[in-house]
Amino acid sequence: MIPGSFEYHRPSSVQEAIGLLAKLGDDGRAIAGGHTLIPMMKLRLATPAHLVDLSGIADLKGIRADGSDIVIGAMTTQHELIGSDLLASNIPILRETSLQVADPQVRYVGTLGGNVANGDPGNDMPAVMMCLGASYHVMGKGGERRVAAREFYQGAYFTALEDGDVLTAIRIPVPPAGHGYAYEKLKRKIGDYATAAAAVVLTMSGGKVADCSIGLTNVAETPLWAEEAAKILNGSSLDAATVKRAVAAAEAITAPAADARGPAAYRTKMAGVMLARALARAKSKARG
Repeated sequence: MIPGSFEYHRPSSVQEAIGLLAKLGDDGRAIAGGHTLIPMMKLRLATPAHLVDLSGIADLKGIRADGSDIVIGAMTTQHELIGSDLLASNIPILRETSLQVADPQVRYVGTLGGNVANGDPGNDMPAVMMCLGASYHVMGKGGERRVAAREFYQGAYFTALEDGDVLTAIRIPVPPAGHGYAYEKLKRKIGDYATAAAAVVLTMSGGKVADCSIGLTNVAETPLWAEEAAKILNGSSLDAATVKRAVAAAEAITAPAADARGPAAYRTKMAGVMLARALARAKSKARG
């Protein structure tokens, strides 16, 4: 289908974008790569009268180290994440995840900020950000604030962003050297949303899990941080019995919809399978 008519705006600064969005109110929507919003507009599920394109704002791009954190501009593309040596050496799960986002054509335009900001439960990066303990820099009429990824998602397409807000950057603490990681994603075909997916970041010490974090994708209205499942694994050797208990705890917090990817019970079970696979791969990568 063809989207409804709209006016197009291309601000050159964050403040200009915030001003436009504040002025336009419910009639305005920010657009980054557009890979979620444009299809929704074509289906007339979204009908904004104004689009505010953020792609011309240079301050929203780039990847840099800031102390013990990595800060990534919201308009940095998935392709740029894949090619970043800084991320490859410090947070390699981001490259692994980006390579599973849609297809190369989408990754050249699709942005990290767009992936995490619009509240689409099928997007891959939100669960990874929850797993990593990331926070989001948000600019609005009241100035700048930071929102933890684990507190950002409130429902399908419903987030902590308020009218006029722009997500400007993503801040990620660098995991300890020698950490293990994995993002396991089950999908029907290349470019599809996950039937279910699991992100794992863990550290090992003396053959035991010293710390573990788990995120789950597309098995609820929001991405999920499986805190209780991770607690079960801490102090263990990732033996089969403990992994089975952790998988059960992770499955217990899921609430997927039945859709073309399968019935709800199947998708819950696949979340557990993806988690078990991610744990095994993360353990194989961890040193210590």
